[in-house]
Amino acid sequence: MKTRITELLGIEVPIIQGGMARIADASLAAAVSEAGGLGIIACGGASLEWIEEQVSKARSLTSKPLGANVMLMDPQAPQVAELLCTLGIDVVTTGAGSPGDYLPMWKEAGIKVMPVVATTAQAKRMERLGVDAIVAEGTESGGHVGELTTMALVPAVCETVSIPVVAAGGIADGRGICAAFALGAEGVQMGTRFLTVAECSVAQAYKDFVIKAKDSDTLVIGRGSGHPVRCLKNKFSRQVKKLEADLDAHGDEIEQMHLGALRRAVSGDVEQGNIMAGQVAALISEYKTAAEVIDELMTEACALGALSLQEVADLNSQRGRLCPSSSPSSEE
Repeated sequence: MKTRITELLGIEVPIIQGGMARIADASLAAAVSEAGGLGIIACGGASLEWIEEQVSKARSLTSKPLGANVMLMDPQAPQVAELLCTLGIDVVTTGAGSPGDYLPMWKEAGIKVMPVVATTAQAKRMERLGVDAIVAEGTESGGHVGELTTMALVPAVCETVSIPVVAAGGIADGRGICAAFALGAEGVQMGTRFLTVAECSVAQAYKDFVIKAKDSDTLVIGRGSGHPVRCLKNKFSRQVKKLEADLDAHGDEIEQMHLGALRRAVSGDVEQGNIMAGQVAALISEYKTAAEVIDELMTEACALGALSLQEVADLNSQRGRLCPSSSPSSEE
């Protein structure tokens, strides 16, 4: 499949793996890139030594394009930005700030830059700066979120900018890819979908928690503090949500609870850890490799894309009739 995103990034399929902090390492990124998408190594909160080690490891696993995610509010963002030039990274996605200070350096190094935005105002500003593409991320996503849904945000951003747009948030299968393209996107970014693949290094307990999740099993904490995060419901997130009812009284306690919370989850503490995941966790029911996931995604998306609108409607109707929940109960 060719889109402006695949051509810009030099990848085979328009699928980008989300830069999930403390999760997206060399193993996952290399597997996604090798399968034809764009793997991303998450640099937020990581040491310079770790970043260099992970990029080197990923390069030993794949010769295909490789990306890195930079959290611009990170105190060492300037050092990370410079290091990525030295390491010859191909693509940088950014969040939590403006990449304007680093764009000249990245451009000179031949790096493609794609900021993650949550509003059309941010998208306009990024295009004026001269970035190469935009990742429009809806509030359905896991981790740090905005307010607008993907369904509302993506077409608005596509109408606002002329550079390619990648849709993110609430996409986990071929149907989601087709929907994103119908909204005007030319690529998709997925984080939660890759949490349970074999190459993802999070603890098995984290993966199991995602597999078991229902559609109502996520909540957003941190809205009152201005740093909203979507995660799965557990003891940690429910307790934080309860304490947030009175931030003046419990602000310090909440801050202490957040310290190391993601690290605890990644290590397997699914009760006191912050299990970041998007609303699409409910659509993930199997453990697969990254290559199997990407093959499945593209097979379904291409099959649906070849159908007429009426054929899609008929297929959805058939799926509904075959759904176990719509079968007559034994009491009838």
